Amino acid sequence: MQGLPERKRDQLDTLLRSVLAAHGGLDRWQNTKTLTAHVSLGGPFWASKGWPGVLSKQTLEIDTHREHLVYTPFTAPDRRSVFDVDPERLTILDTDGHIIESRTDLRASFDGYDHSTRWDAAQVAYFSSYATWNYLTEPFLFTYQGVEAHEIEPWQEEGQTWRRLKVTFPDTIVTHSQEQTFYYDAEGMQRRMDYIVDINGSVEIAHYSSDFKTFDGFVFPTHRLVHYRHPDNTADRGVASITIDIQDITVK
Repeated sequence: MQGLPERKRDQLDTLLRSVLAAHGGLDRWQNTKTLTAHVSLGGPFWASKGWPGVLSKQTLEIDTHREHLVYTPFTAPDRRSVFDVDPERLTILDTDGHIIESRTDLRASFDGYDHSTRWDAAQVAYFSSYATWNYLTEPFLFTYQGVEAHEIEPWQEEGQTWRRLKVTFPDTIVTHSQEQTFYYDAEGMQRRMDYIVDINGSVEIAHYSSDFKTFDGFVFPTHRLVHYRHPDNTADRGVASITIDIQDITVK
Protein backbone atom coordinates (compact mmCIF):
# COMPACT_ATOMS: atom_id res chain seq x y z
CA MET A 1 0.00 0.00 0.00
CA GLN A 2 1.77 3.09 -1.26
CA GLY A 3 1.54 6.68 -0.09
CA LEU A 4 -1.48 8.64 -1.27
CA PRO A 5 -0.95 10.39 -4.64
CA GLU A 6 -1.39 14.15 -4.52
CA ARG A 7 -4.30 14.03 -6.98
CA LYS A 8 -6.25 11.66 -4.76
CA ARG A 9 -5.28 13.68 -1.68
CA ASP A 10 -7.01 16.67 -3.25
CA GLN A 11 -10.14 14.58 -3.76
CA LEU A 12 -10.48 13.41 -0.15
CA ASP A 13 -13.87 13.92 1.47
CA THR A 14 -14.02 17.11 3.56
CA LEU A 15 -15.02 15.26 6.73
CA LEU A 16 -12.23 12.74 6.23
CA ARG A 17 -9.70 15.57 5.85
CA SER A 18 -10.70 17.04 9.22
CA VAL A 19 -10.68 13.62 10.89
CA LEU A 20 -7.19 12.84 9.59
CA ALA A 21 -5.92 16.16 10.95
CA ALA A 22 -7.54 15.54 14.34
CA HIS A 23 -5.79 12.15 14.62
CA GLY A 24 -2.28 13.42 13.93
CA GLY A 25 -2.15 14.20 10.22
CA LEU A 26 -1.81 12.15 7.05
CA ASP A 27 1.67 13.42 6.17
CA ARG A 28 3.08 12.20 9.49
CA TRP A 29 1.28 8.85 9.20
CA GLN A 30 2.75 8.20 5.76
CA ASN A 31 6.20 8.30 7.36
CA THR A 32 5.34 5.59 9.88
CA LYS A 33 6.40 1.96 9.51
CA THR A 34 5.37 -0.02 12.60
CA LEU A 35 3.11 0.21 15.63
CA THR A 36 3.43 -1.76 18.88
CA ALA A 37 0.64 -1.87 21.46
CA HIS A 38 -0.13 -3.58 24.75
CA VAL A 39 -3.78 -4.54 24.70
CA SER A 40 -6.41 -6.58 26.51
CA LEU A 41 -9.38 -8.08 24.68
CA GLY A 42 -12.21 -9.25 26.89
CA GLY A 43 -15.95 -9.84 26.97
CA PRO A 44 -18.08 -13.01 26.74
CA PHE A 45 -17.49 -13.42 23.01
CA TRP A 46 -14.21 -15.30 23.47
CA ALA A 47 -15.71 -17.86 25.85
CA SER A 48 -18.57 -18.41 23.42
CA LYS A 49 -15.97 -19.38 20.82
CA GLY A 50 -14.26 -21.77 23.25
CA TRP A 51 -11.35 -19.48 24.14
CA PRO A 52 -12.01 -17.58 27.41
CA GLY A 53 -9.25 -15.11 28.23
CA VAL A 54 -7.21 -16.02 25.15
CA LEU A 55 -6.30 -12.39 24.38
CA SER A 56 -6.46 -10.89 27.86
CA LYS A 57 -2.87 -9.60 27.95
CA GLN A 58 -1.21 -9.18 24.58
CA THR A 59 1.60 -7.39 22.85
CA LEU A 60 0.80 -6.77 19.21
CA GLU A 61 3.01 -5.44 16.45
CA ILE A 62 1.70 -4.24 13.12
CA ASP A 63 3.02 -2.90 9.86
CA THR A 64 1.14 0.38 9.38
CA HIS A 65 0.99 0.18 5.58
CA ARG A 66 0.34 -3.49 4.87
CA GLU A 67 -1.91 -5.94 6.64
CA HIS A 68 0.56 -7.69 8.93
CA LEU A 69 0.10 -8.33 12.66
CA VAL A 70 1.91 -10.40 15.30
CA TYR A 71 0.32 -11.39 18.63
CA THR A 72 2.63 -12.33 21.51
CA PRO A 73 1.80 -14.54 23.34
CA PHE A 74 -0.97 -16.51 21.66
CA THR A 75 -2.71 -19.46 23.41
CA ALA A 76 0.48 -20.25 25.39
CA PRO A 77 3.44 -18.29 26.81
CA ASP A 78 5.80 -19.81 24.24
CA ARG A 79 3.67 -19.19 21.16
CA ARG A 80 2.84 -16.28 18.87
CA SER A 81 0.60 -15.79 15.85
CA VAL A 82 1.51 -14.01 12.62
CA PHE A 83 -1.13 -12.73 10.19
CA ASP A 84 -0.34 -11.61 6.65
CA VAL A 85 -2.28 -10.66 3.54
CA ASP A 86 -1.24 -10.93 -0.13
CA PRO A 87 -1.00 -13.83 0.15
CA GLU A 88 -3.33 -14.38 3.09
CA ARG A 89 -1.74 -16.60 5.73
CA LEU A 90 -2.05 -17.23 9.49
CA THR A 91 0.90 -18.89 11.18
CA ILE A 92 1.31 -20.00 14.79
CA LEU A 93 4.93 -20.41 15.89
CA ASP A 94 6.87 -21.19 19.06
CA THR A 95 9.45 -18.81 20.52
CA ASP A 96 12.22 -20.53 18.53
CA GLY A 97 10.40 -19.80 15.28
CA HIS A 98 9.26 -23.37 14.64
CA ILE A 99 5.91 -23.51 12.85
CA ILE A 100 3.15 -25.18 14.87
CA GLU A 101 0.39 -24.47 12.35
CA SER A 102 0.11 -22.54 9.10
CA ARG A 103 -3.18 -21.88 7.29
CA THR A 104 -4.15 -20.10 4.09
CA ASP A 105 -7.55 -18.92 2.87
CA LEU A 106 -8.90 -18.94 6.42
CA ARG A 107 -11.93 -16.86 5.53
CA ALA A 108 -13.37 -19.80 3.61
CA SER A 109 -13.16 -21.92 6.78
CA PHE A 110 -16.03 -19.89 8.28
CA ASP A 111 -18.48 -20.81 5.51
CA GLY A 112 -21.72 -22.11 7.00
CA TYR A 113 -20.89 -20.85 10.49
CA ASP A 114 -23.36 -18.87 12.60
CA HIS A 115 -22.72 -16.68 15.64
CA SER A 116 -22.80 -19.69 17.99
CA THR A 117 -20.21 -21.82 16.15
CA ARG A 118 -16.98 -22.42 18.07
CA TRP A 119 -13.65 -21.57 16.45
CA ASP A 120 -10.22 -23.15 16.45
CA ALA A 121 -7.06 -21.28 17.44
CA ALA A 122 -6.17 -20.19 13.90
CA GLN A 123 -9.67 -18.80 13.36
CA VAL A 124 -9.47 -16.80 16.60
CA ALA A 125 -6.11 -15.38 15.53
CA TYR A 126 -7.41 -14.56 12.05
CA PHE A 127 -10.46 -12.66 13.29
CA SER A 128 -8.70 -10.74 16.05
CA SER A 129 -5.68 -9.94 13.86
CA TYR A 130 -7.49 -8.42 10.91
CA ALA A 131 -9.88 -6.59 13.24
CA THR A 132 -7.23 -4.96 15.41
CA TRP A 133 -5.07 -4.07 12.39
CA ASN A 134 -8.05 -2.23 10.92
CA TYR A 135 -8.87 -0.48 14.21
CA LEU A 136 -5.30 0.71 14.78
CA THR A 137 -4.78 2.05 11.27
CA GLU A 138 -8.10 3.93 11.08
CA PRO A 139 -8.79 6.64 9.94
CA PHE A 140 -5.59 6.68 7.86
CA LEU A 141 -6.63 3.34 6.39
CA PHE A 142 -9.40 5.20 4.55
CA THR A 143 -6.78 6.79 2.28
CA TYR A 144 -5.21 3.49 1.22
CA GLN A 145 -5.45 2.18 -2.33
CA GLY A 146 -8.95 1.10 -3.30
CA VAL A 147 -10.73 2.45 -0.20
CA GLU A 148 -13.57 4.90 -0.82
CA ALA A 149 -15.01 7.22 1.86
CA HIS A 150 -17.73 9.85 1.66
CA GLU A 151 -19.91 11.70 4.14
CA ILE A 152 -23.54 10.66 4.60
CA GLU A 153 -26.36 12.09 6.71
CA PRO A 154 -25.53 12.79 10.40
CA TRP A 155 -26.75 10.77 13.39
CA GLN A 156 -28.13 11.92 16.75
CA GLU A 157 -26.90 10.04 19.82
CA GLU A 158 -25.97 10.85 23.43
CA GLY A 159 -27.39 14.35 22.94
CA GLN A 160 -24.89 15.05 20.17
CA THR A 161 -24.82 15.20 16.41
CA TRP A 162 -22.25 12.82 14.98
CA ARG A 163 -21.13 13.24 11.37
CA ARG A 164 -20.75 9.98 9.48
CA LEU A 165 -18.45 8.50 6.86
CA LYS A 166 -19.57 5.61 4.69
CA VAL A 167 -16.47 3.59 3.84
CA THR A 168 -16.18 0.90 1.18
CA PHE A 169 -13.19 -1.46 1.30
CA PRO A 170 -11.66 -3.36 -1.63
CA ASP A 171 -11.18 -7.11 -1.64
CA THR A 172 -7.45 -6.57 -1.05
CA ILE A 173 -8.12 -5.46 2.56
CA VAL A 174 -9.33 -8.12 4.99
CA THR A 175 -11.97 -6.58 7.24
CA HIS A 176 -15.36 -7.30 8.81
CA SER A 177 -17.49 -6.32 5.82
CA GLN A 178 -17.03 -4.40 2.60
CA GLU A 179 -19.21 -1.48 3.70
CA GLN A 180 -18.89 0.16 7.13
CA THR A 181 -20.03 3.43 8.72
CA PHE A 182 -17.94 5.62 11.05
CA TYR A 183 -19.33 8.29 13.38
CA TYR A 184 -17.38 11.39 14.50
CA ASP A 185 -18.03 14.00 17.17
CA ALA A 186 -17.41 17.74 16.90
CA GLU A 187 -13.70 17.25 17.67
CA GLY A 188 -13.29 14.71 14.88
CA MET A 189 -12.97 11.74 17.24
CA GLN A 190 -14.47 8.41 16.22
CA ARG A 191 -17.29 7.63 18.63
CA ARG A 192 -18.86 4.65 16.89
CA MET A 193 -18.50 2.36 13.89
CA ASP A 194 -21.08 0.02 12.35
CA TYR A 195 -20.37 -3.14 10.41
CA ILE A 196 -21.54 -6.68 9.73
CA VAL A 197 -19.24 -9.51 10.82
CA ASP A 198 -19.35 -11.64 7.69
CA ILE A 199 -17.48 -14.56 9.28
CA ASN A 200 -19.66 -14.71 12.40
CA GLY A 201 -23.11 -15.34 10.98
CA SER A 202 -23.34 -11.79 9.57
CA VAL A 203 -24.25 -10.28 12.95
CA GLU A 204 -24.78 -6.50 12.90
CA ILE A 205 -22.52 -4.52 15.22
CA ALA A 206 -22.34 -1.05 16.77
CA HIS A 207 -18.80 -0.57 18.06
CA TYR A 208 -18.09 2.35 20.43
CA SER A 209 -14.78 4.12 21.10
CA SER A 210 -13.75 6.38 23.98
CA ASP A 211 -10.87 7.47 26.26
CA PHE A 212 -8.78 9.09 23.52
CA LYS A 213 -5.08 9.45 24.19
CA THR A 214 -2.09 10.70 22.20
CA PHE A 215 0.87 8.40 21.53
CA ASP A 216 3.84 9.64 19.50
CA GLY A 217 1.70 12.44 18.06
CA PHE A 218 -1.25 10.25 16.97
CA VAL A 219 -4.63 10.03 18.70
CA PHE A 220 -6.12 6.61 19.47
CA PRO A 221 -9.20 5.51 21.44
CA THR A 222 -7.99 3.33 24.31
CA HIS A 223 -11.35 1.80 25.25
CA ARG A 224 -13.75 0.04 22.90
CA LEU A 225 -17.08 -1.71 23.45
CA VAL A 226 -18.66 -3.96 20.82
CA HIS A 227 -22.47 -4.25 20.96
CA TYR A 228 -25.12 -5.86 18.82
CA ARG A 229 -27.09 -3.49 16.59
CA HIS A 230 -30.87 -3.40 16.17
CA PRO A 231 -32.62 -3.09 12.78
CA ASP A 232 -33.45 0.58 13.58
CA ASN A 233 -29.67 1.27 13.82
CA THR A 234 -29.70 1.67 17.61
CA ALA A 235 -27.33 -0.38 19.72
CA ASP A 236 -28.12 -2.94 22.40
CA ARG A 237 -26.13 -1.20 25.10
CA GLY A 238 -26.34 -4.08 27.57
CA VAL A 239 -23.32 -6.31 28.06
CA ALA A 240 -20.61 -5.67 25.49
CA SER A 241 -19.75 -8.85 23.62
CA ILE A 242 -16.13 -7.70 23.18
CA THR A 243 -14.10 -5.12 25.08
CA ILE A 244 -10.75 -3.73 23.94
CA ASP A 245 -8.45 -1.80 26.24
CA ILE A 246 -5.11 -0.34 25.17
CA GLN A 247 -2.46 0.36 27.79
CA ASP A 248 0.11 2.02 25.52
CA ILE A 249 1.16 2.43 21.90
CA THR A 250 4.51 3.11 20.25
CA VAL A 251 4.58 4.33 16.66
CA LYS A 252 7.80 4.25 14.63
